[in-house]
Amino acid sequence: MAGTVTAIGVMATAALLTVGLATAGAAAVTGQRLAAAADAAALAAADAASGAVPGVPCTRAAEVAEAGGASLTDCVVDGLVATVTVSTRMLHWQAEAAARAGPPPSP
Repeated sequence: MAGTVTAIGVMATAALLTVGLATAGAAAVTGQRLAAAADAAALAAADAASGAVPGVPCTRAAEVAEAGGASLTDCVVDGLVATVTVSTRMLHWQAEAAARAGPPPSP
């Protein structure tokens, strides 16, 4: 009987660890994908602001963010510098990432 209880305890612990690690792994993947979507959206907005590609910068950023599986929550274009924030949901949590793109600051 004691062996059965121990075996059930070990199996329950293993199952909980598996679920926890899988959730942490999914969160890490979501964070990386969200950061990539933010970077791409910021670059698209900066390119549109500079005239390298046609379109309105924030509209371009929203299109690229959506293609990356995120939604654009904020977009600010100051000259040739674009700063964007994108978000997505993972399970019950809202995740956000921000990125900035444009020419380097002048000395």
